[in-house]
Amino acid sequence: MTVMIPFAEADAILNWLDLTDALAKGHDLPPAQVEDVFLYQGDNTLLNRSAWIKGMGLAVKCATIFPENRKLDKPMVNGGVTLYSDEDGSLSAILDFHLVTKWKTAGDSLLAARRLARPDSKNILIVGAGTVGRSLKQAYSAAFPDASFTIWNRSRAGAEAFAKDFPEVDVSDDLEAAVRAADIVTSATMSTDPLIKGEWLQPGQHIDLIGAYRPDMREADDAVLQKSRIFVDNKQTTMEHIGELKTPLAAGAILPDAVIADYYELAKFQRHSDDEITLFKNGGGAHLDLMTSSYIQTAWAQRLGS
Repeated sequence: MTVMIPFAEADAILNWLDLTDALAKGHDLPPAQVEDVFLYQGDNTLLNRSAWIKGMGLAVKCATIFPENRKLDKPMVNGGVTLYSDEDGSLSAILDFHLVTKWKTAGDSLLAARRLARPDSKNILIVGAGTVGRSLKQAYSAAFPDASFTIWNRSRAGAEAFAKDFPEVDVSDDLEAAVRAADIVTSATMSTDPLIKGEWLQPGQHIDLIGAYRPDMREADDAVLQKSRIFVDNKQTTMEHIGELKTPLAAGAILPDAVIADYYELAKFQRHSDDEITLFKNGGGAHLDLMTSSYIQTAWAQRLGS
């Protein structure tokens, strides 16, 4: 029987730390078969991401990204997620796209931050006041409950709207000053030109880059990468496909071995000193959609007592 899992009811029963534990365990299973297909028309994107993990199942996530929808007060991203049985290929669940995306995207970054950021991190900067930024506020608050938060956004109005939803968050108009003051910088923007500069970085910071998903997109300049120990969620889906790494690799600004590990080498996700700068590139591959969907499906079944 196919289960329909809606946003509001499922969102209320999920836990950020439990999700990161589930993502870690998912990487103990055989490596996922993953395939991404991108179609473009102008600034618009159709992204189909499929994953198959033996012992877990199959997932197909379709996402449409239409940036101009923001001007029409419509969601910029839409889509759906279907989950299939690993035993017989039957459709086992249809999940709300925004539910899976919210928990996968922020949970992906949070797993890395729990391993790489200093446990005593007190100042967290969120760059980008969109939907993902709001999820990041919730996720990072779960792992760093004593931290204070600052929001920076290209438009002051967007940052103020964010702060209205989260009154405890400070608004900054000065990105450089905000980066310099932060212990953790988590960025989720649609930028094609680097916003974060290496000259701003301070010893001991953790940099979390989420926004870039196309080959022409970047949030940080070469110097940020050169100053950091670099980690990714999946080398296959980040290094040759996303501009954040593809561009500096092609230019020789960094070498492939600068990327230390992905989640299939999770034991290497360690901070070696309080002074080193760590950087995580969140590519958000379909295997993470599958792992997140599996976690949500299990939590939903427990809610229903089945």
